[in-house]
Amino acid sequence: MPSTAIDSQIHGCMFSTDEMREIWSDKSWAQKWLDTEAALAKAQGELGVIPQDKADTINKYAKAELLDIPSIGEFYKSSITIVPLLRAFKAVLPDHAGEFVHWGATSQDIVDTGMVLLQRDAYKVILRDMKLCLGYLLDLAEKYRLTPQAGRTHVVHAIPITFGYKAAVWADELGRDIKRLEEMAPRVFVGEMSGAVGTLASQPEKGLETQKRMFEILDLRVPVISWHVQRDNQAEFVQVLALCAGTIGRICHEILELQRTEILELEEPFFMGKVGSSTMPHKRNPAVLENVLALCRNVRSIAPSIVESMVSECERDWGCFLSEWEAIPRACHLLGCALEKSKNIFQNLIVYPEHMKRNLYVQKGLMMSENVMMHLARRLGRMTAHEIVYKACMEAYEKEEDLKIVLMKTPAVEEAFTEEEIDHMLDPLSYVGLAPVFVDRVLEEYGRKPGCKCGCEK
Repeated sequence: MPSTAIDSQIHGCMFSTDEMREIWSDKSWAQKWLDTEAALAKAQGELGVIPQDKADTINKYAKAELLDIPSIGEFYKSSITIVPLLRAFKAVLPDHAGEFVHWGATSQDIVDTGMVLLQRDAYKVILRDMKLCLGYLLDLAEKYRLTPQAGRTHVVHAIPITFGYKAAVWADELGRDIKRLEEMAPRVFVGEMSGAVGTLASQPEKGLETQKRMFEILDLRVPVISWHVQRDNQAEFVQVLALCAGTIGRICHEILELQRTEILELEEPFFMGKVGSSTMPHKRNPAVLENVLALCRNVRSIAPSIVESMVSECERDWGCFLSEWEAIPRACHLLGCALEKSKNIFQNLIVYPEHMKRNLYVQKGLMMSENVMMHLARRLGRMTAHEIVYKACMEAYEKEEDLKIVLMKTPAVEEAFTEEEIDHMLDPLSYVGLAPVFVDRVLEEYGRKPGCKCGCEK
C-alpha cells in the first residue's frame, strides 16, 4: 500500500511522474542489480574465469520478473548486503549456475553499479525535459523579443526591458544547467567492481580485464580506483540536480510574482474546469507554479545531506550510501515532476502584452528617470542633471504627479528642452536599450537563428 507522497494514489501526481516511478520501482532496482551481475558473469565467461555455460544461464535468467521480490524485502530485515537478491536469483537458476553468480564481487560493487544505472535512466529523463524547457523559453524569447515590459530591481520599477529579454535570461541560465548535466556524466556514470576493500584481491589474474569488459557491456566508464568511499560523484549528481531546481524555481517564482492581480503580465496555463477555490469561484490561482516551487525547494534541501554522506569510514561505510538510496531517488522524483509541470507552464504560458504596456506608465514617467538624466547631462552636466532629476522625481513621487509636469516647471529643464524633447525622454517604448540584441545572442548561443519563427534549431 502506498504510504508516501511520491507513491500516493491520491496526490502522487503532485510529487512524481509515472515515468520516474517506473524507473525507481522495486522491479527496476532488482533489474539493475541483475544487469550488473549478468554483465559480471558475461565478462568472466568470456575470459574463462567461470564456465561459459554458467555465464550464459545467468544472463538468460537475469530478469526481475522471475524473482520473488517480496522475499528480497523480507531478507533485508536481517541483511542489507546484496545477499537477499542473490538468494532470490539463485532460486530461479538451473544447473547450479547460482554457484557462479557474484564471483569475486562484493555487495557494494553490485549496489553502487546498480544505483548508477538507475541514476542514468533518471538522468536521461531529466536532461530530455530540461532541453524541452529550454526550447520553450527560447520560443518565448524569440516571440516577445520586442515586447516592452517594466524592468524591476529590488522588486520595484527600474527601466524598461522586453519580455523576450527576460525569457532569454531564463533560457541562458537553464542552458548552463544543461551543460552542467552533460559535463558531469563522465564523472558520475562510472561502474564499481573492485572487491572487498577495492583491491580486486579476489580476482588477481583477470580482475582488470573483467572490470573493463563488464563496464563495456553496461556502457559505463571504468573507475581509475575503487570508489567505495569516494562519494563525490554522487554528491555532484545531486548538487547539479539542485542547481537545476534552483533555476526552475527562480523562473517559476518570477512568473508567479508577475501573475499578481495588480501586475498580471503573465499567467500559468488555464483551462475551463480548473478550479482555484472552493469558496471563491473567481480565483485563478497559480497552483501549478506553487507546486513546482515546493518541489524545487525540496530538491535543493536534499543536496546538503548527500554532501554530508561524503564523510565515510576507511574502506567501507554503509551509512553513506544508505542515505543515497533514500535521497537520490527522491531528488529525481521531485525534479522530474517539477520539470513535467514546467514544460506545460513554459509552452502554454499566458502572456499579456497590453498589461505589460499599461504597467510601464503606472509611475507616471518615473521609470524614465535615467533616460531623462542622460539627456540633461549632455547639456547641463552629469551631476547637475542627477540633482535636478532626483528632486523632480521625489516631488512627482510624493505628490503623485506626472514627472513631465514637474520637469516642465523646472527652470533649468524648461530653458534647455522643448516639450517634444521631454515627451521623447519619457517614452518607455523607445528605451529598451540593446535588449533585442541580447535576445539574438542567446538564440544564437543555443542554436537558433534569430528571426526564425518555426521553433526549429538551425
